[in-house]
Amino acid sequence: MMSGMSPANMSDAYRTPSAVTLEIFKHLFASVAEQMGVTLGRTGFSPNIKERQDYSCAVFLGDGRMLAQAAHIPVHLGAMPASVMAAIQHAAPFAPGDIVALNDPYLGGTHLPDITLVSPVFVEGNTVEPDFFVASRAHHADVGGMSPGSMPLSTELFQEGIIIPPIKLVDGGVVNRAALDLIVRNSRTPDERRGDLAAQQAAHRIGAQRLLEIVSRYGLPEVSRQAESLIAYAERLTRAAIANLPSGSYHFSDVLDDDGIVQEPIPIKVTITIENGMLTADFTGSSPAVTGSVNAVSAIVDSAINYILRCIVGTTLPMNAGVSAPVRVIIPPGTILDPGSPHAVAGGNVETSMRLVDVIYGALAQAMPDRIPAASQGTMNNLSFGGIDPASGLPYAYYETMGGGAGANAVHDGASGIHCHMSNTLNTPVEALEYALPVTIERYEIRRGSGGSGQHKGGDGLIREFRFGASANVTILSERRKQAPYGLAGGGPGMPGRNTVISDQGGNRRILPGKASFSVKSGDILRIETPGGGGWGSLAD
Repeated sequence: MMSGMSPANMSDAYRTPSAVTLEIFKHLFASVAEQMGVTLGRTGFSPNIKERQDYSCAVFLGDGRMLAQAAHIPVHLGAMPASVMAAIQHAAPFAPGDIVALNDPYLGGTHLPDITLVSPVFVEGNTVEPDFFVASRAHHADVGGMSPGSMPLSTELFQEGIIIPPIKLVDGGVVNRAALDLIVRNSRTPDERRGDLAAQQAAHRIGAQRLLEIVSRYGLPEVSRQAESLIAYAERLTRAAIANLPSGSYHFSDVLDDDGIVQEPIPIKVTITIENGMLTADFTGSSPAVTGSVNAVSAIVDSAINYILRCIVGTTLPMNAGVSAPVRVIIPPGTILDPGSPHAVAGGNVETSMRLVDVIYGALAQAMPDRIPAASQGTMNNLSFGGIDPASGLPYAYYETMGGGAGANAVHDGASGIHCHMSNTLNTPVEALEYALPVTIERYEIRRGSGGSGQHKGGDGLIREFRFGASANVTILSERRKQAPYGLAGGGPGMPGRNTVISDQGGNRRILPGKASFSVKSGDILRIETPGGGGWGSLAD
């Protein structure tokens, strides 16, 4: 604090925003989201939230524009503004103490396991319109549907779990018990759902408290002015970064292996046009909506673009509504990126989002070849399973994603065994997994030699083996089992992944498709080998 100044008159010192002031407020607002995340992680019940930290938190202005986010999951955060706008459109008017819940992909969500909570924040004396919103999105390990873990090989949304339109889970501080009971009753693991939803609510209380502390210190007019300045600053940074790229149109296409129902490759195409400080991403020519679950709602496209812009601009960029201002997105309706209800979407959030990054990066590599990495593993290797725990006699359901190889770039080899791009979760520690579930991890190691060759090598994938201690139903949604992650500048492709079941009866091995639903018996081993990243640069150069 400046000498001789009290919090009451500090706003005078910030009448003209400076770079230092913007940096202070950038971190102040982001710290609200970060503290929400810490609370959510510490109080979560399920391994997916407590251990893997598969959640995201953000802060919004009262009109729904994003103000700040924590460094959580890219695929969550870029899509969360749609959730807040859906809450505003469908659950207003708001009162202090309200919390809106939703997961409907066609009303602000992405896929059903990601339950989003949105809370209005009212500054003291105001009870008419919210001054801010805080929001959290957490991947719940089971929300019903046709298979444990709620990531099925589905052909329509109704098979994937309970669909929650924007509803008030808490109304004026009073929990809507009927709505809460309905949600948890549709899960195979209701106690986990109740606990994880309570953890999200606790995170919201912390977020609101921290925002009000900032307002108390600086005053609402000053906080509002700095918020607008930060959004304008983010737009200027983004426009400047785009303006530094060579003008022109750049085309790229890649494919998803298949949709798990029809065994045909699924093209995703983009034309990136850079002109006058604007970036247009046109996905015309991409596949029509498909039968399986790799359809993605348009908010996922926004997530991929925002993530890539953050990578291009750098960590100085405040992630808020200003980032998207110089971006135009064109998605023909009825395609895999704007399928329309009730198309299945469970895999779109996780697998198609990863391919979107590969496709957009592939186009931008033509404009900035020395700054764009080769393709990373291009999948989240989604594994879900469940059954009856013989120790407790109760149902259990589990979900996790697995890391792989990162793509190399012009300066460095790719990292090995990490979550890449749109996934920013941790792994589930072996001890936590074996403690919570009737499963033993037989093997967990780097998949040596799976990264692509080149002047700089692609990162290696992982090998993870699960031995089941009881019968279970298993679903895998994975990609890059047929199509390898591409290299750049003459670098070699990464090695595709592979999924194998090893039977306890005689050790028979069965290679699985990338997307599969099947049963295992006690003693069976599931072996997941994740893809390596692409290499960069020709060895001949």
